[in-house]
Amino acid sequence: MFATLIAVAALWGAAAGLLVPRAAYRLSVEPEEPWRAACQAGHALAGPARGWLGGPGCAACAAPSPRTALAPALAPALAPSLVTAFACAALAAATGPRPELAVWLLYAPFAVLLATVDIRVHRLPDQLTLPLAATTPPLLLGAELLPYDAGSWLHALLGGLALGGGYFALFLIHPHGMGFGDVKLALSLGALLGWYGWGVLFAGTFAGFLAGSLYGLCLVLARRGSRKSAIPFGPFMIGGALLGLLLGALSATP
Repeated sequence: MFATLIAVAALWGAAAGLLVPRAAYRLSVEPEEPWRAACQAGHALAGPARGWLGGPGCAACAAPSPRTALAPALAPALAPSLVTAFACAALAAATGPRPELAVWLLYAPFAVLLATVDIRVHRLPDQLTLPLAATTPPLLLGAELLPYDAGSWLHALLGGLALGGGYFALFLIHPHGMGFGDVKLALSLGALLGWYGWGVLFAGTFAGFLAGSLYGLCLVLARRGSRKSAIPFGPFMIGGALLGLLLGALSATP
């Protein structure tokens, strides 16, 4: 039963991750630019949800392409699927058959999508961060109403407000070093981490800051940046939150 749960979670992550490349391509634009509606060759991106759901390319480009031409594109197209599958499998292994696992699995593909966009254009779109901030607490409330949960909805709500408020304070103190998209993302990540308590919230937040600081230090040492260079902090926030959730799930008692 436990192995089946992990396998199902991995399959869910792999399937959901296949939808990330197209959405990331469409969202990876500068703030003043509209979302992309065509592929790089100029063909309209068609499909379900007005072209937001589908593979990384378009049918017009894929149809005439030989296998040799498709091979170089497979790695970047499959990478989000593999990352999402790994994250979902790890969360399932740590959480087990608890109701909050459904929330983690729903959140994971959007987290990978946000990290991908942030890496490409240093941007966390409101169209993702704000819905996640609005829906995560109600979803966790639903998890608390079910039996065998191992967290607290009140702690989740307070955690989202605390982490969002903390990031907002950092934004006010140093706006050039902290994007406002990070503040909005912190609202949902704080709710996820707060579910397992203040210790997990601190651990996940600290892990994100530590990883981001080490990455910036490596850039400086490699002379590929300076102390003032902007880095995409969203992936480090998300990675730290993942570590925090794994820690919280493993140590929680229903």
